[in-house]
Amino acid sequence: MTDATRITIDELAQRVGMTVRNIRAHQSRGLLPAPEIKGRTGFYGPEHVARLELISEMQADGFNLQAIKRLVGASDGAVEQILGFRRALMTPFGEEEPELVTQEELEERWGRLDTKLLRKAEKLELVRPLGEGRYEIPSPTLYRAGEQVLALGVSPQTALSVAESIKRRSEAIAESFVELFLQGVWKPFVEAGSPEDEWPRVRDALERLRPLASEAVVASFQRAMTEAVEEAFGKELERSRSRA
Repeated sequence: MTDATRITIDELAQRVGMTVRNIRAHQSRGLLPAPEIKGRTGFYGPEHVARLELISEMQADGFNLQAIKRLVGASDGAVEQILGFRRALMTPFGEEEPELVTQEELEERWGRLDTKLLRKAEKLELVRPLGEGRYEIPSPTLYRAGEQVLALGVSPQTALSVAESIKRRSEAIAESFVELFLQGVWKPFVEAGSPEDEWPRVRDALERLRPLASEAVVASFQRAMTEAVEEAFGKELERSRSRA
């Protein structure tokens, strides 16, 4: 800690948006290292800021203080690395800005949906009710794909059934990639004692997994779609010939 980075507890509280009382409580629980004492004043530095940011973010995610203390203790103080990894971990794999539609717009595009179909669309997270006849569209890309399927003459019932199948298979693929990361990267790292100098490699592996997973899924789907179309229409053409 240098003179330029030293701050008092009041400045620390202001920096992290926390009360002095809470900071002292975290310190008494062993969650925060003791300050550097100069004269009769305690000074804090960047490591204290990072530690408190980690505590706040993990509490917001539902972790209790005891669990946070265990994680921090097991990390040998590599708080900035944990914080960076946690933020990388919580970053969505795909960024889309949700859109808002009214009940009238929804029915204009999809036709009049009965309660059962609307609940199914909500369960599949295609729409989220906001009340007062307004809905949020979490993934406009998926929503527009559904609109184009409807434009081909497919019924809403069939479109939602296909969406349900896609969601189920997508979740299975996602679980496979998560297991790949856990078995190939995370578990060996933990078994090695979570060495501080390995945190950047683990975080880099997680960030590289994002485009790799998307590219692998797209490539595999394109091959599977080509084969499925060839097989399905090959059979249809044979049936047509046999009826001729």
